Parts: sequence; structure tokens; C-alpha cells
Amino acid sequence: FGDPQERQSAALGSGFIIDEAGIVITNNHVIQDADDIIVRVNGDQEFKAKVLGADPLMDIAVLQLETNEKFIPVAFGDSDKARIGDWVIAIGNPFGLGGTVTSGIISARNRQIGLTRYEDFIQTDASINQGNSGGPLFNLKGEVIGVNTAIIAPGQSGSIGIGFAIPANAASNVIDQLIKFGETKRGWLGVRIQEVTKEMASVANLGDPRGAFIGGVSEGSPAEKGGMKSGDIVLEFDGQKIKTMRNLPKVVANTPPNKRVALKVWRDKKTITLKLTLGRMESAKEFKKQ
Repeated sequence: FGDPQERQSAALGSGFIIDEAGIVITNNHVIQDADDIIVRVNGDQEFKAKVLGADPLMDIAVLQLETNEKFIPVAFGDSDKARIGDWVIAIGNPFGLGGTVTSGIISARNRQIGLTRYEDFIQTDASINQGNSGGPLFNLKGEVIGVNTAIIAPGQSGSIGIGFAIPANAASNVIDQLIKFGETKRGWLGVRIQEVTKEMASVANLGDPRGAFIGGVSEGSPAEKGGMKSGDIVLEFDGQKIKTMRNLPKVVANTPPNKRVALKVWRDKKTITLKLTLGRMESAKEFKKQ
């Protein structure tokens, strides 16, 4: 019956404009592997878009609309100031229904659900459905405090009042890098970490469990060159306290590569200070694509 036809499929998502020149933010998973990206603005105008940069680890993509038109952008707010119980508004394209507005409150912060590497989600009960991904989560001042990214629903059929958004502060850092360099530049230490349990803290005379336990140090890594050892407990990194194991990867990733940093480490029942120069995660061989 002739040549087999390649099936074309279309995916729907949401996004928002952050610059009058037509720079659009969305989720990486919305545009991943797309041949063509069409952005509909205000429900009636359609523009082709090209990818300026994408980051699968935080699930953020930055697009440029291919037009000389000027747009009215939205602005980011300070997501660290968002509190549980604050009202929020989501705008997006659920099930292809463009310009849908839903509201709710912030249900929780700092959620990890095992979806991406650097998660610190804001949880909301505003209805977020398929197609809302990549859209903005606003506070009542009209500032974007999050990028809507995931729903947890039985069979993924609809919203059950548990939606997640990437906080604006974390997203902004990645967006700035993608616009400037077309890629991310994260700091890299080169360690395997574990949670500090009560038993570990007790054996190490640390008192309350805190910090990140170093379970292993990669050969030739910045950590090894800086004198870190298995068994160390990192309490402070570049002036920032490491309260739990989960803090360390985020703080390191947010620090520029090649920066000289000081770490406060618990070793042999006392605090010592180590100084080292960070590497770049994206060029570390452990993270190179196979």
C-alpha cells in the first residue's frame, strides 16, 4: 500500500513571555524532540519559535518567538516570600482550552516527588491539568512565583488538587544562564552523599543530625583535590548552612564553576575548613551523555 506514512503528533503545553522581544518560558518536556514549535499568543496570533536553551534537569526551556513584534511581558516575584496558605492563580492551556485561569492556595513548599534532579516544588491546589505544563503560577500581585510543571492524578486523567510548580527563584537562575549561554553552568563537587542519621551523628559526636554525609569522593574531582574524604560531614558550603543532605546538591549547582569556595566539614569530632575550586557539572565525565 505504498510508503508507510510517518505519524505526526502534536503536544500541547503552556508558557509565558518574560521579555517584550518575545522570549517565552515553558517546560523542557513540552518542547523536547519537537520538529516545529508554534506559540499562540492571546488566543489569535500564532508565531513560530526557536529554542534558545533547554535544561532537562530542572525541566525549563527558553524560546524566542520569530517575529519583530513587541509583547507585554510578565515579571518574576520572589518565590522565597511565598507562604503556605497564600492565594495563587494558574493560567494555562489545559486540554487545549487556552487562557484558562484557576485559583487556589499554596499547599506546601520544598516538595520532592522524584520527577527531576533539582526539585524544590511549590505545591498548590489550584487546578492544574494536562496542557498547563510550562504556564505561570501568579501571586495576587500578578508576579510569577512558579512554573507549573506536574500533576499527580489517578491515571493522569484530571486534577485532584495536587499540582506542582518550579519556584521562580530557582527557575530565574537557570533562565538567565540559558539566555546568556544557551546552556546551564552548574558547580560540581564530585561526591556521593547520604543522609546523616541519628546514629551517625551520635557516633561522630555531632549532636543533632545535620549536614550531608560524604559516602564517597570521585577520583580527580574538585572534592578529592580539595582534600575531602569519605566520612566527612559537610555542615557549611560557601557560607550557606547545609541543614540536610538535600541542601548540598542544590547549593553546589547554584554556585558558578571555577569559584573558589570554603567548606566547613565535621571530621574526627571537630570542625575543619577546606578550600577548593569547583568544577562544572555539565562537563564532568559522570554527567556526559553515554
